[in-house]
Amino acid sequence: MKKIPEVTLLFWVMKICATTLGETAGDQLAQTMKVGYAVSSLILIGFFIVVLIGQLAAKRYIPALYWAVILATSTAGTTMSDYMDRTLGLGYATGSAILIAILLAVLGLWWVSEKSLSVTEVQSRKAELFYWTAILFSNTLGTALGDYLADDSGLGFGGGALLIGSLLAVVVLAYYFTSISRVLLFWVAFVLTRPFGATFGDLLTKSPEKHGLGFGTSGSSLILLGILVALVVYDTVKQRSAGWLESNSGAGSRP
Repeated sequence: MKKIPEVTLLFWVMKICATTLGETAGDQLAQTMKVGYAVSSLILIGFFIVVLIGQLAAKRYIPALYWAVILATSTAGTTMSDYMDRTLGLGYATGSAILIAILLAVLGLWWVSEKSLSVTEVQSRKAELFYWTAILFSNTLGTALGDYLADDSGLGFGGGALLIGSLLAVVVLAYYFTSISRVLLFWVAFVLTRPFGATFGDLLTKSPEKHGLGFGTSGSSLILLGILVALVVYDTVKQRSAGWLESNSGAGSRP
């Protein structure tokens, strides 16, 4: 079963868009609509479970379904992180440390169970569950790291996004010019794209007085949703075209 998209430039563009949307949408529900972090987390975890069941039941890669799960992990990760760091008063540094430990534990259990962390080898149901659990906590961790960079480090939203963007550029260079494990680089990049999305989302939503662009959570969420939907439609058309070409190629090769 090929249920995971290939890791291409399109994948990373959609990942950053989805995680940025997760930041703005999570803030829209918890802050703008004043639902609160705890209730918002419960609602979004429920949404995550629903779309995850659909993803687990699928027999192939369906772009709309896959990216709905990614978006669910991102929005739930936003409110879960904020609940830990703000409502429980753990702070961004402590919250990040706890989430790093949880993520490493999940990856460690995955390795012990499947002997691989490669996303190209996610074939069994158990591996798929480890995959989505790791993604959920990596996106939650990314929110905490992004908030730490934006609020506690003194870098601000723009400085935080610039720092994470620079680290992502280093990962890209390492991919092309070193022999460092591609699996390791993937997970490093996957974690880093979340705080990049978090800081970029804050840059879009916060007021100019807070060094943001002032689009607000509603406006930013609508813009990002439109971009993500357009990319999902493009990916769906591309997948169907590839499937049509493959099926016709196979039919033409039969005597």
